[in-house]
Amino acid sequence: MVVDELGDETVDRLFHALADTTRRDILRRCVRGELSVSRLAEAYPMSFAAVQKHVTVLERAGLVTKQRSGREQLVRTDPDAVGRARQVLDELESAWRGRVDRMARLLAEDPGTEWNDTTEGPER
Repeated sequence: MVVDELGDETVDRLFHALADTTRRDILRRCVRGELSVSRLAEAYPMSFAAVQKHVTVLERAGLVTKQRSGREQLVRTDPDAVGRARQVLDELESAWRGRVDRMARLLAEDPGTEWNDTTEGPER
């Protein structure tokens, strides 16, 4: 399981990085091609330093890499890291679908349980 292989701390950094709209947008932009931090900063209503901090969070999560080219820092998405993120999300989805399916089977086995849309739980 990828979640176990990566470890909790790595998965936490991954979700923290993906939790922010700006960071997800930076990731999408860099998937299309390598961009400098200054070029990225032009796209957002925030300071260069703020964009740099967002890039650092993505870098710590392993989703992007930075490479210096002269005075510029070029940001590139790491496709393998994005693939691992997708695997983590797929595994979590599978686990939750399994739990929901088990709950549905248990409820179906109990003929005295009826679900009412206006309540928060089963009625008997």
